[in-house]
Amino acid sequence: MGKNKMTTHVFIVNDQTFKYHLEYLFAGTGVGNRDNKGVKKNYKYVDFNNSSHSTLYSNKRHATEAGLVSMMADCCRMRIGDNVLFYLQATSQQEGRFFGIFKVEGNPFLDRDGRYLENDLGKNLTFRIKIKPSEVYSKGVTEWQALDEIRNIPCPCQMLWSLIYRKLKGNRGNTMITIYESERLIDLIRRENNNQQINIQNNQRFSYDAHSNSITLINTNYTYQGTMETINILPRLIEKYNNNKAHEAHLQMYIAQHLGLGTNASLDNALGIRGQNIEWIGNEVSCGVGMQRIDLMFSSIVSETQRLLCPIELKAVPAYSGITNQISRYIDWIEQYYIPNRISTIQPILICKKGNVLSQEFHQFNLKIHPNGILPLKYIEYEVNNNNIVFNTVSY
Repeated sequence: MGKNKMTTHVFIVNDQTFKYHLEYLFAGTGVGNRDNKGVKKNYKYVDFNNSSHSTLYSNKRHATEAGLVSMMADCCRMRIGDNVLFYLQATSQQEGRFFGIFKVEGNPFLDRDGRYLENDLGKNLTFRIKIKPSEVYSKGVTEWQALDEIRNIPCPCQMLWSLIYRKLKGNRGNTMITIYESERLIDLIRRENNNQQINIQNNQRFSYDAHSNSITLINTNYTYQGTMETINILPRLIEKYNNNKAHEAHLQMYIAQHLGLGTNASLDNALGIRGQNIEWIGNEVSCGVGMQRIDLMFSSIVSETQRLLCPIELKAVPAYSGITNQISRYIDWIEQYYIPNRISTIQPILICKKGNVLSQEFHQFNLKIHPNGILPLKYIEYEVNNNNIVFNTVSY
């Protein structure tokens, strides 16, 4: 990854689950056990991992599987060495608080039925990651301090918009935040604790004390013993591609998992990624108080003085008229909210299923964005070839 930079991920926990995340050193997300009518769900078992078929949804509706795959994407964008923070939800007695700092220790994995520690957690968490301590502080920063306090913020673009959007929209158990947002939030945590980390010794572990609302030390050395199944969406993605079924969520998850790791050379070559030069990765990046979300976005280091910020629009169909309209809106948001905090050159990218090149529309789009110094649209097509997804940059 980039020098001393990495993505920071914020996991939502409550006063029951937090202690187990700390004691067993893992974080995770999953589907609730009941729907919004209180009816018990029966689809938390993910049978389409490393498989081309699923028996879960006899009605053949796509939405439930797509929702599960989106949570897999949130997990699979994580890289070893990334930061992990926890947001402890508010109760009637306590304000919501942000705690940290931990690091991602291994690759994301699947607990198929989410049952390890389910009784203790009070919920199933299917998509998980192991973590390790980095800078762990006893006290958390209140939600008010992080999101509402603006006395020391000279410009609205410096507010923690990723977390504000998450709060407005909800339903996101694992939210990535930008590098500049991470720097601000971590600085708040350090200052709240006078830069005094918790010193851990021998077999001690961290836990959470609800009475003092703080991270504490315990002398029991817990060991995580749940199943850790490698996540592989490729067989399911190929099956959906070959049968012309909706698969945009699957494509997003696949790219988030493999981006920059060298596991799909055609993907990295098409995106222009060279070596380990990625410093930040985001998926479903909120860019407004409405429902606008950038499918994927990453920042890469070009040189000591230059960074590329690449918003990616994904379409699981061939390109169609008007396909660049959303990208224009994304660029407007990036220029106002992101670039003032972290100067970067914007490289818009469109990835579509092979089949249609809209040369005239792409050129018109480039003429529109050119005055602002934004790089021309990079157009990439994908197809299935020899049981793999192959990406190619297309000249237009």
